[in-house]
Formats: sequence, structure tokens, C-alpha cells
Amino acid sequence: MIAIDPGRTKCGIALVRRDGGVVRRAVVPTGELVATVVAWRSELAAAVVMGRGTASRPLLAALRAAGIEPVLVAEQATSLRARERYFREHPPRGWRRWLPRGLLLPPEPWDDYAAILIAESYFAQEGQPPAGK
Repeated sequence: MIAIDPGRTKCGIALVRRDGGVVRRAVVPTGELVATVVAWRSELAAAVVMGRGTASRPLLAALRAAGIEPVLVAEQATSLRARERYFREHPPRGWRRWLPRGLLLPPEPWDDYAAILIAESYFAQEGQPPAGK
């Protein structure tokens, strides 16, 4: 499954297996999203899901124009949950480890983690075990 966390300037994208394994993930400029999805689909023929949040309408139109019909998924609080997941997988080091995680921002974009959560949400809706469990 290719999952997309849409955004105005950048988008998170992740290729997630039904068993929860993350095959690939990236943060790409919004203008490169359609080309990235087309390239990933040509390699793996995966279905596409996309969050219904920020900037989803123009991206939905662009994907449809490229012949891709994504399934839309609600994405409440994915950015906050994605930040938490980022820090679980990349714990702060040095003096930063003493700060409350809620005060920290990752040193790099974490939109790809939001895309993973969107895929997990879709799998949960479809009765599949959520990834990461």
C-alpha cells in the first residue's frame, strides 16, 4: 500500500505492507508527489491511500489526472502521533534526552511517519492488523 500524507509544500509518502512492514518512506516536495507515486506503483503495483487533510483536494485531482484513484482516509492527529513515533524510533541524544518530548521537534521532516499512520489506519478499517503492533 502506498500511503500519502498530503501537504501544501511537502508530502509524506510510505510503502507499507499489510503485515506492518515499512518497505520505503520519503518526504517529497508536493510538486514531485505524483511522479513519485507513479514510479513506486510501476515498481510494485500497489494501491494508494491518502489522508483527507491539508491540501488533499488539489493532490487528489493531480493523482486522478495521472490515472491513480486513491482511497481517502481520515487523518485526525496524525502529525502529533507521527512526531511521537519519530522519537520512539529516533530517541533524542545528549542533553535533548532530558527535555520533555512534547517540547522537541524532530531535526528533519516527519511527514513520512504520518503517511505510515495513514496506512495503518486504512488497514485497521479494513480489518487488518495495524502496523507496528
